[in-house]
Amino acid sequence: MQTRAGTPRPITRYGNPVLHRRCAEVTVFDDELQQLVADMFASMAAAEGVGLAANQIGVDARVFVVDCPDATETHVVAHVVNPVLHLPDGRELEVDSEGCLSVPGVRADIGRPTTAYVTGVDMHGAPVRIDGTGLLARCLQHETDHLDGLLYVDRLPAKKRKKMLAESAEAPGVGVLES
Repeated sequence: MQTRAGTPRPITRYGNPVLHRRCAEVTVFDDELQQLVADMFASMAAAEGVGLAANQIGVDARVFVVDCPDATETHVVAHVVNPVLHLPDGRELEVDSEGCLSVPGVRADIGRPTTAYVTGVDMHGAPVRIDGTGLLARCLQHETDHLDGLLYVDRLPAKKRKKMLAESAEAPGVGVLES
């Protein structure tokens, strides 16, 4: 949970190089990391999102936050540093509409496993595990993809991706906007 008030930061849009490469492992657990997590929660709330990766606010660090319901409608509010995604054997895929704060204004159907969990540490270096079902499972996968330099539109056929990115380029940004 965040320990201080965060300041919303602008959401980085598709095309920015920080979104298209694997983010750096976090090795220093200090006040700066705690402030980053607080700013990420504030940025996600301002953009009305359910998850946010650090590179979505321009920071090259393996950190994400979620404020998302699971399949039972239990709301999970958490953060993970240096997450490792674990998917089930015999992956039952569920196709559902997915969107992204970095690709505003468009959504697409994406197949993802119905359950997933991540392991990692919190902002203080203590071990954490988040188990996800339903939307939370999708969110854990989506945010880990971000930290690996993959956006959901990158999973689409090239023609559909190109069309969606053109539509998104015309859409207004979300959250706080750069001045």
